[in-house]
Amino acid sequence: MNFGLTEEQNLIVETTRAFVEAELYPHEAEVERTGHLRPELVAEIKAKAIAAGLYAANMPEDVGGAGLDTLTWLLYEKELGRANYALHWTCVARPSNILLAGTQEQREKYLFPCIRGEKSDCLAMTEPGAGSDLRGMKASAVQDGSDFILNGTKHFISHADIADFAIVFMASGEEETPRGKRKKITAFFVDKGTPGFSVRDGYRNVSHRGYTNSILEFDDCRLPASQVLGEVHKGFEVANSWLGATRLQVGATCLGRAERALDLSISYAAERQQFGQQIGKFQGVSFKLADMATELKAANLLVMEAGWKYDQGSVTDEDMAMAKLKATEVLAFIADEAIQIHGGMGLMDDLPLERIWRDARVERIWEGTSEIQRHIISRALLRAVGG
Repeated sequence: MNFGLTEEQNLIVETTRAFVEAELYPHEAEVERTGHLRPELVAEIKAKAIAAGLYAANMPEDVGGAGLDTLTWLLYEKELGRANYALHWTCVARPSNILLAGTQEQREKYLFPCIRGEKSDCLAMTEPGAGSDLRGMKASAVQDGSDFILNGTKHFISHADIADFAIVFMASGEEETPRGKRKKITAFFVDKGTPGFSVRDGYRNVSHRGYTNSILEFDDCRLPASQVLGEVHKGFEVANSWLGATRLQVGATCLGRAERALDLSISYAAERQQFGQQIGKFQGVSFKLADMATELKAANLLVMEAGWKYDQGSVTDEDMAMAKLKATEVLAFIADEAIQIHGGMGLMDDLPLERIWRDARVERIWEGTSEIQRHIISRALLRAVGG
């Protein structure tokens, strides 16, 4: 593994960071204050992102994306992650790569418009009674002739209010296993405006202001078989094949915010004077900086190694779980220490630290809780010795 970046990777990092600082940072205060992204602002930044070649950069080149390998994509995500989440996710969208699993007709209807910035998607799995236990979902899809009838509720569905369609996972049957009955899952494309499909406002969230969540309700929502993504009853296979790197994406965006918080802390420790000297000269502060930098480097190495292994075809669930676990928990640690170093000013909204601190909390929950990641890691360790 080469720990140095290529010329192209350095260029992507520099271009993305320059875009974030020039086009996203100036609007953070507004989004934090209002909890809302103005449509005209989204359109303006989206146009600039498309012109800069940063829009849908996670997609392969043959479908109109930038064709970044996984490691380079994570470097790009890290830089975007420095900014307010709603701004970078909504205005510099990265369509879900599960769209690549669609048929050619589905690609024409959903994938290509998302890459061009004409449509946006959302992914709907979580239910009020089934979060980490996706096999426990109750929302159902029942076949009726060549159609499917969808019923049930999904919640915590990110940016569903502005999405043009949802990729929805529904229980579509049961099968017998040695451990008892297990639900079969099927994935569907569901367009906004489909009869029986409604989107309601979700919950007020302490993290990621402006990045909304919604409640999706299905009431005898009829879909033709052409709306199935992948094969009937094979929804988990589709998700596992295409969504594996999303945990690395979460980890990478956490690294960007952690790095921003550390940079602010280093600068403050060098400038702030107390008792006749820079506060960075006191061990109580300097040792914090040392620990923050060390933890950040460890998290960065775990995320980037997992990205590199993903490209080599050798990544494991354990690798990705370790990367996500470490990066999200390091962000929480660094955000908290950064506020301690800044004292009272760290909690004021003049600085981005209180936002980074608030935003850090959700990272240990979505895309698999820290407990789920530890379960994946420990299971792999024990399985190796017959446990």
